[in-house]
Amino acid sequence: MLSWVAFVIVFLTNKKPPSGPDSKRDRTSIIGLALQGISYLFVWSIHRPFLTPMTSGSKPLEIALAIVAIALAVGSVWFVMASVRTLGKQWSLAARVLEGHKLVIQGPYSIVRNPIYTGMFGMLLATGLAISHWIGLLAAIIVYAVGTAIRVHSEEKLLREAFGPEFDAYERKVPALIPFLF
Repeated sequence: MLSWVAFVIVFLTNKKPPSGPDSKRDRTSIIGLALQGISYLFVWSIHRPFLTPMTSGSKPLEIALAIVAIALAVGSVWFVMASVRTLGKQWSLAARVLEGHKLVIQGPYSIVRNPIYTGMFGMLLATGLAISHWIGLLAAIIVYAVGTAIRVHSEEKLLREAFGPEFDAYERKVPALIPFLF
């Protein structure tokens, strides 16, 4: 729960500097955002009885999953916080490119192209491991993946249009969501 408080605080206290007018915006990303939100509803509402383990029988496995959930939650909050800070005034809920937009490739953006979504996925997994029934977690992962695919496609289309070969080189070098994999 503490990681969720920190996660929400990152977004509520983010004092964005005044941003310039949008050069280009893609509202399709809002559909992806809605699906990501629905995935969190699944993970929170399809849960197992309070304080019961996800697996039964193996105490070491229960402890290992609890440790993984805690590490994921803490790491995910940090990753999102660092990503939002790195983006500064360019951060937005909807996909957009500002006048004078810069292609951000440092900090968490040197590890994955969409680190905020990576962190959000980590929070989804951590919450699922901590409280969800496996069916709720599986449904949440599927819906989150669809929503994230929509958002990534929408945002990267704008970045490709704005930065051309520079974005293409970045895309070839840095994975989209999962470090070293995808």
